[in-house]
Amino acid sequence: MSKDLSRITDIADLQRVARRRVPRMFYDYADSGAWTESTYRANESDFQKIRFRQRVAVDMEGRSLATQMIGQDVSMPVALAPTGLTGMQHADGEMLAAQAAADFGVPFTLSTMSICSIEDVARHTRKPFWFQLYVMRDRGFIEDLIGRARDAGCSALMLTLDLQILGQRHKDIKNGLSAPPKPTLANLIDLVTKPRWCMGMLGTPRRTFGNIVGHAKGVKDISSLSSWTAEQFDPKLSWADIEWIKRTWGGKLILKGILDEEDARMAADSGADALVVSNHGGRQLDGAMSSIEALPGIAEAVGRDIEVWMDGGIRSGQDVLKAWALGARGTLIGRPFLYGLGAFGQEGVRRALEIIHKEADITMALCGRKNLSQVDRSVLLPGAF
Repeated sequence: MSKDLSRITDIADLQRVARRRVPRMFYDYADSGAWTESTYRANESDFQKIRFRQRVAVDMEGRSLATQMIGQDVSMPVALAPTGLTGMQHADGEMLAAQAAADFGVPFTLSTMSICSIEDVARHTRKPFWFQLYVMRDRGFIEDLIGRARDAGCSALMLTLDLQILGQRHKDIKNGLSAPPKPTLANLIDLVTKPRWCMGMLGTPRRTFGNIVGHAKGVKDISSLSSWTAEQFDPKLSWADIEWIKRTWGGKLILKGILDEEDARMAADSGADALVVSNHGGRQLDGAMSSIEALPGIAEAVGRDIEVWMDGGIRSGQDVLKAWALGARGTLIGRPFLYGLGAFGQEGVRRALEIIHKEADITMALCGRKNLSQVDRSVLLPGAF
């Protein structure tokens, strides 16, 4: 481990380094929510309301966080969430994060709105990864994306349901978010202070949306991309579309963006393999319930019929263990790995995973448990949602 990384002891350390090294518009893209950001903040703060029961004089040897997510062996119940513009946090970011995840034994999920393409990531990582799909009006393009994911050996498809209409994210609007950044005076001044990032970008040809440019009708370059994306997200998405996608894909299907028990029951009835309790990291409906608060009711309602996972607000291994105790059988992390990526590239993603694993392992031990099969609500003090 490098000297810089040896001093990194928690996710907040990675966040501070990323803030210094990543251009403002891309750091803000990762580290912001919609409107007043109340749901974004609640995702984190609601975890702090949950307390553990400390146990002593119990056998703590031989611990393991290993489990399975949709039948896939994982070193801990964590997957890297699909995050747009990952390759703008660090050059070739999706490729680096996918390899770090594969090396650590956790799944990586590639976003439709990635900078590196499906094919780029498939060439760079040794293990199958998951692909996240947004539903566009152009169903031919969706069929093509699904086929490309299948050809690349993706082992699961994650369908995001909560972005039919884009929530208003004030920082992105104020920053004039674009990939690559437009050469405005404010952007150029900011980039001068980020030489490491600039050198990385000069060394890669991957600077715009690799899954879209050159693949979608009429999108030949960056100038035609923004109008296409503004028109293409489909507000008419329905459960019938999900049935069509499931048939077209033919493999493991994960539904992301569930925050309501009625929707969770419909997700279970759809035949999907897992659902993700999620409010899109607080980036869509501001004022919605936090993911961890919504989790217990959904897990109780449908946990026997479909795997229940959650994302939103996880910043530590303790948060992962709290989610497991409240019924999640998997978690997704977005911002923690993005901070690591922006700070130190592939090594930073690995460091984020190491931190989360160590925190979860030590916490499990101090609660008197040796493996996840022994972790349930009994490791928490009463009153946790």
